[in-house]
Amino acid sequence: MIENMIFLLAALAAAGVSAVHFVHMLQLSSYQFGQYKRYLQKNAETVFGLRRMTALLTLAPWAFPQARGKALIYCAVILLCYAGLNRLHKAKKPLVYTARVKRLLAALSLLNLAAMLPAFLWPAWGGGVFGLALFLEPLLVALTNWLNGPIEKAISNRYVEEARQKLAAMPELTVVGVTGSFGKTSTKYFLHTLLSTQYNVLMTPGNYNTTLGVVRTVREQLSPTHQIFLCEMGARHPGDIKEICDLVRPQYGVITAVGEQHLESFGSVENIANAKFELYDAIPPEGKVFLNFDNQTIRQKAASKGGKPIVRYGLEGERDYLASDIAVTSGGTEFTMTAPDGQSLRYRTRLLGEHNVQNIAAAIAVCCQLGLSLEQLAPAVRRLESAPHRMQMIRGGAYTVIDDAYNSNPKGAEAALRTLSMCQGLRILVTPGMVELGEKEFELNYEFGKQAAQYCDYAALVNPRQAEPIRQGMLEAGFPPEKLIVADTLQQALEFAQSCGQPGQPRFVLLENDLPDNY
Repeated sequence: MIENMIFLLAALAAAGVSAVHFVHMLQLSSYQFGQYKRYLQKNAETVFGLRRMTALLTLAPWAFPQARGKALIYCAVILLCYAGLNRLHKAKKPLVYTARVKRLLAALSLLNLAAMLPAFLWPAWGGGVFGLALFLEPLLVALTNWLNGPIEKAISNRYVEEARQKLAAMPELTVVGVTGSFGKTSTKYFLHTLLSTQYNVLMTPGNYNTTLGVVRTVREQLSPTHQIFLCEMGARHPGDIKEICDLVRPQYGVITAVGEQHLESFGSVENIANAKFELYDAIPPEGKVFLNFDNQTIRQKAASKGGKPIVRYGLEGERDYLASDIAVTSGGTEFTMTAPDGQSLRYRTRLLGEHNVQNIAAAIAVCCQLGLSLEQLAPAVRRLESAPHRMQMIRGGAYTVIDDAYNSNPKGAEAALRTLSMCQGLRILVTPGMVELGEKEFELNYEFGKQAAQYCDYAALVNPRQAEPIRQGMLEAGFPPEKLIVADTLQQALEFAQSCGQPGQPRFVLLENDLPDNY
């Protein structure tokens, strides 16, 4: 009958919109229930608010017997309204339709179809069952992900084993693991540029720093001609880095920093240090671990460990590889690198800031251990470019952008502010603040605000809820309130940045962090 068809089409539209949205949020949460739960809690008003309560209006025919005769049409109209009100919006990072996502959506489709069935069998009230299921779709997505867990585990185990066999067939491959609370991606990019002058090098692309990301890189990109594999290792839970190390078996390891990042999942800096030093533990006696000895937590952790061949690098103190006499200009940075044998060389890079020099020092140290000389590395250091969204300088238009939008942390944010302060022109901060800092999130963003007041001329804070502690910190530090706005969107913040100062005045805009769609 025509009513059945109308209801079916409306239900499919409503279920499709809802399922795709929440699967997207689950994907951004790395399919981890803890992270997905945090998204639901932070956005409870939106997730279970008035717009989505439209779905519950399909219960009305049950409450009003006189409406039961046209229940399916009634439900169809309500569901079409739901689909319109909850239509998908353009995302910063769109849903990637991987095989896992397709399996998840297929299972969700079966569950939603099962929820539709009562509407056909009992038209008077059965539509309300589907309305309730639709309202609970965020929880249904989590349930479906759990039910699919054994299947996904079996598939991932097969992929892991294939990668393991491929690596085992290349005993001459040199594997360098790189981890740290921050700086690891930049160091990996720098290493790739420098080592590629002499070797055939493969690195994990982008932020493919999970076990499955590494597995995918090995299965799809590693070839017998590769001599060095640069493997970035990320962690959100204890054991994550150990799992990657058990797979790739690195001979060398770089730990760039340990700091207050992902505190929400780790709970303490000590736990973060333990996780990063899983790479340290995995390095064989004949290998080497390169440690940023400017980082106090790393120094303390290394002292408590002992017994491992380490190479110390940094910008101060007794270091095996010391970068000193740093000079920053509008054209880049110069520094002197001193090696363990006392040799030194003056380097020049287009990159700005001491934090970049620190990561370059790590890359130079590894390269020298792998047979390159300081002199050989100099031309490649001049060619180095920032990793995407990591203090990436983008010139042109009404302002110059310093793009540091990827996953900000307290130490990195402070370093970015210092770099902004070196720019000759109007200095404008655009930021929503830092996330995943657990109970210390408000405190650390408040301190970030106080720091920002010292280094920038104007500030546009994005997302009123998230940016409130930064606003308080800046005002407490005496920042002029007329030079500070709180914007709802990044676009509004950038329009404010463009309007600051006098026409033609040089403007430098620091984009510090960018909230993903699940915040």
